[in-house]
Amino acid sequence: MLNMLSIAKSALRPSLARAFAAPATSMSLHTLPDLPYAYNALEPYISETIMKLHHTKHHQTYVNGLNAAEQAYAQSPSVKEKIALQSALKFNGGGHINHSLFWKNLSPANADGGNLSDGPLKKAIERDFGSVEEFKKKFNAATAAIQGSGWGWLGYNPATNMLEIVTTANQDPLLSHTPIIGVDIWEHAFYLQYQNVKVDYLTAIWNVVNFKEAEQRLAEATK
Repeated sequence: MLNMLSIAKSALRPSLARAFAAPATSMSLHTLPDLPYAYNALEPYISETIMKLHHTKHHQTYVNGLNAAEQAYAQSPSVKEKIALQSALKFNGGGHINHSLFWKNLSPANADGGNLSDGPLKKAIERDFGSVEEFKKKFNAATAAIQGSGWGWLGYNPATNMLEIVTTANQDPLLSHTPIIGVDIWEHAFYLQYQNVKVDYLTAIWNVVNFKEAEQRLAEATK
């Protein structure tokens, strides 16, 4: 499972990847990243209450769980005990990776949020999905169809050199593609504001998607 984390870090931007470069020790623990905006900056599309809980409670729990699992793994004397820790490493490691990407995936609507300018990302979306609106429609449909909890992704497939819509269950990180845009569809990401109406949340979030960040990820993936 440590190999899973090493694979996942290759899909992240270099600055973020360094956060996953080594197993946690007393000298090297994973930490909760700061948000690049205030908790109320994404309103009215994502409420301040949701952002505070999501970041300080849910993401922090994944960080704590990952540190504990890595420390236990390093100290485990047997293969059997290491195998028993695989699910904890995958769940908490994936949660930390996914959320660290997610926060940078968002930006206030009065800044860069929701603005997809002409450029390589827009051209690639139009090439692979026909139009930006058609892409959003397909992305929302695939993500809303996730049973239970998971993530919706726009990923770059290095085998086909195309953008593709992918979903992952629970906190599984996206390993088959380079993540370009990720949307959290766990209830803690939207329920306090949108209740059980996933489609309203998915419609609203495009107003705060940081397309500049997404375009940077695409540029790095296609170097």
